[in-house]
Order: sequence, then C-alpha cells, then structure tokens
Amino acid sequence: MQSLIPSSVRPGPPAMAPADAAARRTVYIVDDEDLIRGSLASLLRSMGLEVRDFPTTAAFLAAPKGTGPGCLVLDVRLRGESGLAFQQSMAGRGLGPMPVIFMTGHGDVSMTVRAMKAGARDFLEKPFRDQDMIDAVVAALDADARRLAVERALDDVRGCWASLTPREREVLGHVASGRMNKQIAGEMGIAEITAKIHRGQAMRKMRSRSVAELVRKMQAIGVIREAA
Repeated sequence: MQSLIPSSVRPGPPAMAPADAAARRTVYIVDDEDLIRGSLASLLRSMGLEVRDFPTTAAFLAAPKGTGPGCLVLDVRLRGESGLAFQQSMAGRGLGPMPVIFMTGHGDVSMTVRAMKAGARDFLEKPFRDQDMIDAVVAALDADARRLAVERALDDVRGCWASLTPREREVLGHVASGRMNKQIAGEMGIAEITAKIHRGQAMRKMRSRSVAELVRKMQAIGVIREAA
C-alpha cells in the first residue's frame, strides 16, 4: 500500500542520539520488585538509554514524560492494579501509542494472547536473557521513533494547509480534482491568470512539486478522501 505521506515529508530513519535531552529515547519501567527493577534499569542505562523506573503505575502516571521516543516495560502482576488492566486503560490516559513490553514470572498462553490483542509490543517471561530484553526495547523505541516522525510530518502538512487563504484552499480543491486552470477559473468565476497565480502560490505554500504530491498530502490530513 502506498504511503499517504509523500517522500518530501516522509520521515527518514530515526536518529539514535537527539541533541535535545528532552527528546532522548526513554524507557519507563514499572515493577514492584526493587531488585528486578534496579537490575533492569542498570542494564538499559548501560546501553546509553534514559531510564526512569517506578514501583507502581500510579507513580509512573504522576511522573513527567519525555517528548522523544519511549516505551514502557511493565510487569504483569503488580500489587493493586495489574499490568494488563493498566495497559487496557492507557489510551484513556493519553498513553495509547506508547509501546508496551510485558514481563512476568507466571506467563501463560491466555495471558499472552490478551496482552498482544490489547497492543503489547512484546511479552517476556522471567528470567529472560539480557539480550532478549535489549532487543525488545530497541525494537519498541525504533517503532515509536517512526510514529513520532510521521506525526511531525503530518503536523508540518497541517501547518502548510493552515497558511493558505480560503481562496487558495478552494483552488487546490479543484486542482486535486484534476481541473486545469481554465476550468478552475470557470468554476470560480475568476480570470484564468488569477487562477494560475492562486494555484502557484498555494502549491508553494504546500511545498508540493506535483499534483500527485499535493493530493497525497491532502489525503494524509483528511482534507480529501483517498480514492477507493
């Protein structure tokens, strides 16, 4: 399936070391066993990652979150609210997109299926190999970095669209429908040269080099529907 984000705004590979500390890759760990939580935090910090660990989901919710890629390493069996119950409530708490890696000492097939159906990224049984956890975390952070890059690209397109005048938006609606300048002028009751000028200005504001690129951008932000 062709991406709705044109190549001019499509994100490239995620950066491994953002200069802005607030945008660093961050791993959040929630486990009520101090020894396991501390050991895991030390392991991931040795990989150069920002790590924040918490004994409860309440402490995790109360803590500030970074703006860069992140993932949550969550124990299934916590005192109080279980990890599975917390995962299922994350969307309503504004944390829906964050990748979740579950860990448990008492895994079973039904529990794994429930977690994966709810959107878990991975499910590791204790004791797990260090490399298995590292691989799962790196994959989760890469996925979140790609998601954030797409969101930034879409925000840029929305900003371009917001910069257009009502007349420019109307012209681009006709352009996206495949109409030529003369047809646009007839539809809008303006001179052909005026339609041409509006079209040129609007295309520059949208940073689109072709009608195809313009259409993909308009589809991506929901201005027009993707053709069936």
